[in-house]
This record gives sequence, structure tokens and C-alpha cells, in this order.
Amino acid sequence: MHAPVPAYDPDALYEEAAAFVRQCYAELDREAEIEDRLAAIEASIAETGHYEHTFDELAHGARMAWRNSNRCIGRLFWQRLHVLDERDADDAEAVADGLYRHLEYATNDGAIRPTITIFKPMVRGEQQVRLWNYQLVRYAGYETDDGIVGDPDSLAFTEYCQSRGWAGEGTDYDVLPLVIQLRDREPKLFEIPDELVAEVPIRHPDYEWFDELELKWYGVPVVSNMRLEIGGLQYTAAPFNGWYVATEIGARNFADEYRYDVLPEVGDRMGLDTSRDRSLWKDEALVELNKAVVHSYDREGVTIVDHHTAARQFEEFEKREAEADREVTGDWTWLIPPVSPATTHVFHKKYDNEIRTPNYFYQDAPHEDG
Repeated sequence: MHAPVPAYDPDALYEEAAAFVRQCYAELDREAEIEDRLAAIEASIAETGHYEHTFDELAHGARMAWRNSNRCIGRLFWQRLHVLDERDADDAEAVADGLYRHLEYATNDGAIRPTITIFKPMVRGEQQVRLWNYQLVRYAGYETDDGIVGDPDSLAFTEYCQSRGWAGEGTDYDVLPLVIQLRDREPKLFEIPDELVAEVPIRHPDYEWFDELELKWYGVPVVSNMRLEIGGLQYTAAPFNGWYVATEIGARNFADEYRYDVLPEVGDRMGLDTSRDRSLWKDEALVELNKAVVHSYDREGVTIVDHHTAARQFEEFEKREAEADREVTGDWTWLIPPVSPATTHVFHKKYDNEIRTPNYFYQDAPHEDG
């Protein structure tokens, strides 16, 4: 969801803070503390134009934001989100260290932990920390005389990094550097140590020729381009992760024509009639590509979920939310899987796409702002 950062207004800030505190403390069974907490927030805003979240507010607010994320099918696990507080990080090097800790902690030797690392929020409308990366781990894309090498979705960001002196090896899977900006300073680039990037070679359980495609993908999808809004405070650097739904890799990253576009080669190697859509070769190849992704992550011991299991988990989330007397909001176009959507209950339901806060919001890419 895209939403502009609200203009700084101390009165509006207090109103947002009050609404959040009342809901947060009620959910934490701490209603008796609400009025004292609101008085402290009101005094802080009156004196400084700002207030700070306690860790409990920060943690529960981040979890509420996941619960309110209309496009996410993995919300069953919102209460299991691990919250790492890095609000003390005051220079780019400290931020980078916090991101390295996030990757190590979340990866957890393959048993992925849902994790968010939260840096300083905006103060009186001024940005404190911003991450320029779409995800902490992402592959570069290069324009060459023979076509695009790597991820076409990363072309502009790769060009920016190269303009700042970064040079990849020119392969399909060069990990881009972290780009960290504090306040209005020049961004700094940091290489991610190899040992922090868990990668999974993609192999098929039945087709030996699949090895020749030399596909691989990273294990942990840490989204880093979204703004976390809690109680009127805007955290412009709050990278978070769950684990992959296999179709995100097999049906999108590898299969989309504007991404790695490997479906035609898979179809050809399977001996399918790729000359006409009517043969349904794309459907057959897509299933086998996704089967390879699931098989490979399982073989390497890296957490992943298939789309059928993810849909059943979402159905359990819906039941639990109903028991808590909360209505589940959702963006149907994102909740249905890109493979066999009609086989899931989500396809046959309607969801209210109302945006509630706390929540996560997309931010414009700084390298595309000029």
C-alpha cells in the first residue's frame, strides 16, 4: 500500500498516539495504565513535539501492523514476530551492524524466524534513517549487449550502486550492497558478508537436467522499503521478514517475463509444445518449477511454505480473529496465490480492503527520485 507520510502536526500526532495506546494497552490487558501513559505522551509532545514508544508499545505495534497487512497471507504468525530495537543506532555503520544482526538472527541456520528491526522514527517530520534497498538481500541486474544479466527488476538500483563505486561480478546472482542514509546526509554503501546470505540452489526431485539451469535464490525475504506507522510515529527504516511462499519464487521471480523468465526453457527441456498456449505448456512447466523450489528449500533445511498450506494457515488466522471479535481485512488480488488459486478458500471469499493502523506502507524509491 502506498500512502504519503502525513504532514507533521503535533495535535494529530497526539490523537494517533491516543488511539493506538488505548487499543494496544487493552489488548495487553493493561487498561489501568492508559490514562497515565496518555498524560506522559501529551506532556512530551507539548514540550518536544515528539514522543517515544516504550519497547512493549513498539513490539506490539509492529505485530499489530503485521496483523493489519492486507496483502499478507502469512498473518497467522503475527504474535510470533521477533522485534529487534535498534533505535539507538546513530550512524550508518551502526545501522549496518543492526542489519547484519537481523540477517543472522532471522536466518537461524535455515529455521527462519519472523523478525523486524526498527530504527529511529521521523522526528517532527524529519527523516532520521532510510534504507534504499527493496529487500536487504536482492540480486543485481545489468544491461549488456546480449540482454539483461541478473534481475531486471534491479536495473535502476544497480546502476545507482555502480555510480557510487560498487562493482558486481556480472553474474545472475550478485548480491547488491546495503544503501543506508541518515537524515539528509549522503547515503553510504555496505557489502553484506557472504556468510550472512543464505542461498538455496534450485534442483528438481525428478529432472536431472534441472541442475543445468543453475538457478538459486536467497533464503530470507527481508522487506526493507516500507514505512512502519505506529501511533502517529513514522519508522522509515523497519526491515521485516517472514518466510517465502514458494510461489513468490517459482511463479513470480523465476517465471515472470519481466524477471528471470525461465519458464520457456523449462518447458522446452520438459519436451512440451511451447509453440502455442493451447497446449497448456505454461501450466505444466509452472507446476514443475514450483515443485523444484519447495523440494530445494526442504532439502537445504530452509523454511518455506507452499501456497495450499499458506491458504489453510490464513483460514486459521481468520478463525482466530473472529474469536477475538476482529474483522479480517484483505486485498484479495494479493491473497490469492498465482498458481491454482481456485483450489484455495481465499479465491471464493470477499475481503474488506480497509486500511487500518498500525500498518506498513510502501515508500517511493529514493534512487528514482533523482
